[in-house]
Amino acid sequence: MNYRQITITAIILLLFAIIGTAMVAATYEGTREQIAANERATLLRKLSQLIPPDLYDNNFLDDTIEVLDPALAGSPVRLYRARRNNKPVALVMTALAPDGYSGSIRLLVGIHHDGSLAGVRVVAHRETPGLGDAIDEQRSGWIYQFNNRSLDNPPLPQWKVRKDGGNFNQLTGATITPRAIVKAVRETLLYYRAHRTRLFARTETTP
Repeated sequence: MNYRQITITAIILLLFAIIGTAMVAATYEGTREQIAANERATLLRKLSQLIPPDLYDNNFLDDTIEVLDPALAGSPVRLYRARRNNKPVALVMTALAPDGYSGSIRLLVGIHHDGSLAGVRVVAHRETPGLGDAIDEQRSGWIYQFNNRSLDNPPLPQWKVRKDGGNFNQLTGATITPRAIVKAVRETLLYYRAHRTRLFARTETTP
């Protein structure tokens, strides 16, 4: 193959690359709004599982703040606040369990104003299929054991899995995963108890 043929081939490949990139970009632009709407609907569905819509009358998805605190695994935490007649009802905090078996586990933790748990949901994880993935409510009912719990139910020293002398069930063949979630939920509740008034009143993002 001579230099001219090489040049022509390179130009053709470049044109294919440009056309392919343009098509991908056009597809993304055409579907971006729909993707965003789908993500918002999915989030609202998850939030509604924890805090039913009949409990609040504000715009749950827009009444939000973001906090950053070392006590919360050092990552930004988004809060969705539910109110009725302008009075606090509950909130949902995004939480991170950084020490899962296969990496970090992202959670939604719903907390009633009185500090009791509305529930917990897993939103992202990479745990082992058939073992650690039972934390997903679509795989098992394990996650429902957090419903209506609080720092007094069980007492704080028992906020551990049973293998560690605590009150929470682990998963057969997988202890690290539930241990990480129990710890993350406990730390989230402790943070909420210490900052409840500020979390409902604050409108700015913590630096």
